[in-house]
Amino acid sequence: MTEPVDEHFLRTIPDLGTAISMETRHPISMEVGSPSSVDIGSGPVPAADLVGLFDSQIGSRHLDLKARELGKRGAGFYSIGSSGHESNAAVAAALRASDPALLHYRSGAFYLERARQVAGSTPLLDVLLGIVASADEPISAGRHKVFGHGDLAVIPQTSTIASHLPRSVGLAFALERGARLGVEAEWPADSVVVCSFGDASANHSTATGAINSALHCAFQDLPMPLLLVCEDNGIGISVRTPSGWIATAYGNRPGLRYFTADGPDPVECLRVSREAADWVREHRAPAFLHLRTVRLMGHAGSDVESAYRSRTEITGDQDRDPLLGTARALISRGILTAEEVLDRYEAKRAEVDALAEEALGRRKLGSAGEVMASLHRHSPDAIAAAAADNPASRADSGGPLTLAQSINRSLADELGRDNRVVVFGEDVARKGGVYGVTRGLRKKYGGSRVFDTLLDEQSILGTALGAGLAGLLPIPEIQYLAYLHNAADQLRGEASTLSFFSDGRYTNPMVVRIAGYGYQKGFGGHFHNDDSVAALRDLPGVVLASPSRPDDAAAMLRTCVAAARVDGRVCAFLEPIALYHTRDLHEPGDDGWLADYPVPGEHHVPIGRARTYGDGTDLTLVSFGNGVPMSLRVAERLRRHGVAARVLDLRWLAPLPAEDLLAAAEATGRVLVVDETRRSGGVSEPVITSLVDAGFTGPISRVTSEDSFIPLGAAAYHVLLDEDAVEAAALKLTR
Repeated sequence: MTEPVDEHFLRTIPDLGTAISMETRHPISMEVGSPSSVDIGSGPVPAADLVGLFDSQIGSRHLDLKARELGKRGAGFYSIGSSGHESNAAVAAALRASDPALLHYRSGAFYLERARQVAGSTPLLDVLLGIVASADEPISAGRHKVFGHGDLAVIPQTSTIASHLPRSVGLAFALERGARLGVEAEWPADSVVVCSFGDASANHSTATGAINSALHCAFQDLPMPLLLVCEDNGIGISVRTPSGWIATAYGNRPGLRYFTADGPDPVECLRVSREAADWVREHRAPAFLHLRTVRLMGHAGSDVESAYRSRTEITGDQDRDPLLGTARALISRGILTAEEVLDRYEAKRAEVDALAEEALGRRKLGSAGEVMASLHRHSPDAIAAAAADNPASRADSGGPLTLAQSINRSLADELGRDNRVVVFGEDVARKGGVYGVTRGLRKKYGGSRVFDTLLDEQSILGTALGAGLAGLLPIPEIQYLAYLHNAADQLRGEASTLSFFSDGRYTNPMVVRIAGYGYQKGFGGHFHNDDSVAALRDLPGVVLASPSRPDDAAAMLRTCVAAARVDGRVCAFLEPIALYHTRDLHEPGDDGWLADYPVPGEHHVPIGRARTYGDGTDLTLVSFGNGVPMSLRVAERLRRHGVAARVLDLRWLAPLPAEDLLAAAEATGRVLVVDETRRSGGVSEPVITSLVDAGFTGPISRVTSEDSFIPLGAAAYHVLLDEDAVEAAALKLTR
């Protein structure tokens, strides 16, 4: 069964050819005298390029039709199409093939037109391999149907609404910043970053925040070569965008150059797209290209469009089909006849049909290991060597340090050893951080490498996502753990998925420092004492470090930076606020929680390895963060009761140190998990599960904080885990 939009095109072209012939009063053909170029108002375009543009558009259309057909056969797995948006091919034509592109899911024609500029490309087969989930697909290897290719400078994006906009802002920023620092990127320093999205996405807080961030940079004369392309088809799934809304919202935005073009008019689209791209390249400032499009064939294959749109609306949009617009331009200028247009259209259908059969015969992903290969890249020997090789560090430790001082020293070492490292976030530069952890770094390494950002966590993480792509090694700071959650999708939907959807071709090397956990005195309440880490633990491939002692913190930060550098890993580094300036362990003045700075080459903490204190044989206290000094104090109290306990500091919450955990459990035969996070969704749950899965049969218990937010003042200690509860549970378990 053919699609109505296909039938409409086939039916309309002969009538179109006849009407144009009557208007011009002579037959139109490709005889001698046919134009070799087309004047689009901003200079000539070779006629062959307009034909090529049409080929990209009809190729995208037939990919959509084939995706629907394959879906009905149970052989295709993705049917969100580009039909009606094929005018975005003009945007690709206006850009260089080396301009990095972050595209939304209706970008088939853009992808094909970009590939037309690169010899040897096979874009039709690329897309079909994605539709049938073949492991031979060149970017995601069958994990998802995405538009992406390393040779085409197209960075694959997921379907999360507008989530790629902060990354595009970060990339545009980092291309210029990296060039200033002498860091070589994959793309030329004068590139334009192009990011496309729909009119529904333009309303999302992620989009508005990203665009605000771009304008904030431009307002300060910071280069921001970003072309934002809003493909406005007037509807998001079934929700209408009010007519004129995008133009009203973005047409007169101070600092944002606005361009607009009508999708069905290819000549206008080419002219305006060229003007917009050239303007961004020249001015190194953001521009907004409002491309007015239509959506043909509904949102996706499963979408019953007639449930929310009238037949008149649906059929009316078919007359605004960009393929008809380009065909009209070709016929009216004597470049192609109507018959030649139809011949090309049907030839493309046959080509797609043949390639689809080839794609169906290609191999599929064959195992869980193959699926996850790009998620869990780990090179422990190379990471250890990279962590040890740090000539920037002084040989002396500088005396015993607090946790904050040790992290500061480690950051300074990383900045000193590698000009790709940049440190940024709220208050990290001039102020040196709320708790002084980054104090002095800006003065020593300059404002280009240590800088303050907007008070917007999405923008902070988006900057990191773009910086990693541009060859930098970002160490962003999220000021408090509670502030992470409004930007968590930048880690969940973007950072953690890029290597997965690109089969490792692109990665997000970064170390996200996050101040968190409870027990902070004097400046409390939920937003400054947050113990919820569940959103971080459930991110495949993301390393979650949770240091407790100063020496471990420095060494683990060194390890995380090395893992980002070597394997492109995304690392979240959870820093216990309450331990930043702690000096004592058992008694005031004992300096029991200070430690010498670990000299590179002498102290390296491998990812997924725990630390054991003591050799007690009666009980193992398993903990992390603030729970480690608590457990050490409880272990001392237990000794007075005749109970010999050892303490295991997990140090890594993902991946958990399963091997060390099991060994410590079997050494005593009893385990008490001391978990400062919440009872539901807290760290104790995977710890106990890990022991059970490993076959540990001894007694296991846990003590946790309550399933509550943390209130101000002394009331916090009604819901936070305390040492008395730990001691009581330990004695109960050993009696």
